[in-house]
Amino acid sequence: MIMKAFLLAASVCIVCTGSAVAEQWNLDRCVAYAHEHNISVQQSKLQIMSGDLEVTEAKDRFLPNVSASASQSFSFGRGLTAENTYADRNTSSFQWGANLNLPLFQGLSEYRQLKVAKSNLQKLLYDYEAAKDNVTLNVISSYLQVLYAKEVLESSRSQLDYSTYEVERQKALVEAGKVAEADLYDAESQQATDRLQVVTAENDVQTALVELANLLQLPTAVGFDITPIDEGEPIIPTADAVFNAALVHNNSILASRQSIEVADRNISLAKTGYIPTLSFGANVGSSYYTVGGMPHESFGDQMRHNYSTYIGVNLSIPIFNAFSTRNSVRRAKIQKIQAELALDQTETDLFRTIQLAYYQARGARDKYFTSKETLEKTRLSFEATQEKYNLGRSTPAEFEIAKNNLFRTEVNSIQAHYEYLLRHRILEFYRSNHL
Repeated sequence: MIMKAFLLAASVCIVCTGSAVAEQWNLDRCVAYAHEHNISVQQSKLQIMSGDLEVTEAKDRFLPNVSASASQSFSFGRGLTAENTYADRNTSSFQWGANLNLPLFQGLSEYRQLKVAKSNLQKLLYDYEAAKDNVTLNVISSYLQVLYAKEVLESSRSQLDYSTYEVERQKALVEAGKVAEADLYDAESQQATDRLQVVTAENDVQTALVELANLLQLPTAVGFDITPIDEGEPIIPTADAVFNAALVHNNSILASRQSIEVADRNISLAKTGYIPTLSFGANVGSSYYTVGGMPHESFGDQMRHNYSTYIGVNLSIPIFNAFSTRNSVRRAKIQKIQAELALDQTETDLFRTIQLAYYQARGARDKYFTSKETLEKTRLSFEATQEKYNLGRSTPAEFEIAKNNLFRTEVNSIQAHYEYLLRHRILEFYRSNHL
């Protein structure tokens, strides 16, 4: 796993140095790819295959059982003859038979077992969709993290451009004898700081891409990049509206409800232990036997003479089985109570998740609008300080303070924007169950 992460990191570095050839993935494509390759989703798909096999096996229980057998044996030794003497008694025996067993009435157990299998298969289908839902939300979060890191990188590079320009400006002033070399050293120091900031931001982009690539189960991240999302300023739905909609179509909720139905089916299945069963049976067979030194009929004659058939029905009435059926019914009822409690817990957890996402979305929205206003004012302040600095009415230290303040405000605004987008995406997904 560590080696895989290392290789992915290395490949993303290649992508960052040669982004011109990078293939652009949008969010829908990332989600679709994750649904096909994510390990948890694949495991859930295997569970569906297993559940489908259980349905097939339940249907097969309605079919008759047919078997055939044949045996050949030899015996070697000595025995007492009719003349009261001992002689070799080598014997040979051959037998064959065929048997048919057909369940006529098994206390509805086969029928109810089929119902259990079908109900459980439906639950596994909901589990599969719930697994895809979890992957979808994780991909959305990871995707937006990459976009956030890219915008921070862009802002960091803008800061470095300012610093680089300032270094060149200070060099010209030093050469003209208008400022001391100390001012140039200060500018170069700030340039180095901003360059380190860019390196850190580039690493953050690479790390975010690696995490997204790992989530998608990409074999390599070479040529992997993503496209931006343009959502403007989305409207936040109310928490109650989201929760009421989620109760209808959320797959985790549907899976929990289906678990209760499965438990009901198992209760009915357990009660079949009180019901009599009836089956039909038939068999045919014959045998061939010889004793060494003794006269015997031919093989064909013995087969005809020893031929036998059997036809019958078997009725089994449960009277007392050491309370096995009663205990099975009780156990099934306990499982239903557990399923009901699990549904209550799932609904409670979902409500809390939606409530938290709603308040986080409101907070992020308010923070974003405030940060936009702050950023606009900070940019105006920076431009004014820059103009004063260019006219010699402001010191380099004042200019750097204004520049760094602008950068921090930009990063805060970017962070608030993507937090706003993420929380809104989460709420919309719970409300509509799609991107």
